[in-house]
Amino acid sequence: MEKWNQSSSDFILLGLFPQNQTGLLLLLLIIFIFSVALLENALMILLIHSESRLHTPMYFLLSHLSFMDILHISNIVPKMIADYLSGSRTISFAGCGFQIFLSLTLLGGECLLLAAMSYDRYVAICHPLRYPVLMRDNTSSLLAAGAWLVGILNSIVHTSFALHFPFCHSRAIDHFFCEVPAMLKLSCVDTSHYERGVYVSGIIFLLIPFSVISISYVQILLTVFQMQSSGARQKSLSTCSFHMVVVIMYYGPFIFTYMRPRSYHTPGQDKFLAIFYTILTPTLNPIIYSFRNKDVLAAMKNIIQNTFLNKK
Repeated sequence: MEKWNQSSSDFILLGLFPQNQTGLLLLLLIIFIFSVALLENALMILLIHSESRLHTPMYFLLSHLSFMDILHISNIVPKMIADYLSGSRTISFAGCGFQIFLSLTLLGGECLLLAAMSYDRYVAICHPLRYPVLMRDNTSSLLAAGAWLVGILNSIVHTSFALHFPFCHSRAIDHFFCEVPAMLKLSCVDTSHYERGVYVSGIIFLLIPFSVISISYVQILLTVFQMQSSGARQKSLSTCSFHMVVVIMYYGPFIFTYMRPRSYHTPGQDKFLAIFYTILTPTLNPIIYSFRNKDVLAAMKNIIQNTFLNKK
């Protein structure tokens, strides 16, 4: 190992599962989840693109969320599967850098996009008469473009810094993908100044968007409770509850991973938390935000019927 460390610039990803029967069963579960996530999000994008009734700001933002989820889970899971099956766990310096860059771009962009989606729902429910003015088509486009752009700029900064640190000891990353906190543990220099920069990014991309989402849903619930229809109240409460569960599943582990000091990180805990915001939420997002919606279900039914009739 020492000889390899000194002569190679590649990294080793130690992975998520052990090389035994239990690990293989868990890998098959991940492959199933990965396939479901790809199918769900691709179907969501297809429905939004093809059905005119879904050409609204909310579904426009949802299509970007689905695209981000496809890219994010595809950035991590195929490499993890290939490493396990081949037994070769190496990843090049450039490959690791690309994985960090794309992961941070999508994580940061999705945080901002979820906040934009909560604002859209807040305006639609709390200020329905002003919705056409506040959420015009160009507004949703600007929100989506801003999420992508700010996520990319933030990712460029952090990727550059993370790869700039010297790795003097083992290059074995105890994780299933190249993630900044796991890589900082390999550095042999003081990274405390950079970690303070990570906290600042955490405030911008995690705490502020999470606060915006929480405030939006509190305002939505207050408005819903004033409705006279008990059925509408129950439906809105159920929808908000599901949305908040997914948001907490995404932001909670993300905040816990990126806003703790390096000394408090343990490999097992970091890998467990990363599963939530890299694998599980991309699978749950289409179900919670889209497939429980009657407009989406109606659009899906129309596409199936049209396809069936055309074949006839």
